[in-house]
Amino acid sequence: MSDIKRFETGPRMSQAVVHGGLVYLAGQVGTAGASVTQQTKDILAKIDRLLASVGSDKSKILQATIWMASMDDFAEMNAVWDGWVSPGNAPARATGESRLATPDYKVEIICIAAL
Repeated sequence: MSDIKRFETGPRMSQAVVHGGLVYLAGQVGTAGASVTQQTKDILAKIDRLLASVGSDKSKILQATIWMASMDDFAEMNAVWDGWVSPGNAPARATGESRLATPDYKVEIICIAAL
């Protein structure tokens, strides 16, 4: 029997899925059209909220994948990330450039965490 729990599920996707002691978050985006700094802050707040809702937190993030519309904004995003990441618990991370869902999105972050 599968023990999969889905949270904030819509017709297209769930915002979080828990299985086997892991939490898989959907890609999170910030306020469309806002600065990279504000979008990153918005995203990290969403990640905090989602992880808390399933009994986890940012210190338990195992992996983060960050997509950016332009790597020219890498330092600006990192300035926010570096102030947020749990000291001593930095996850494995990759960052790449990709066209996002709309030109108004500049950053999208996907995480996998332990419970």
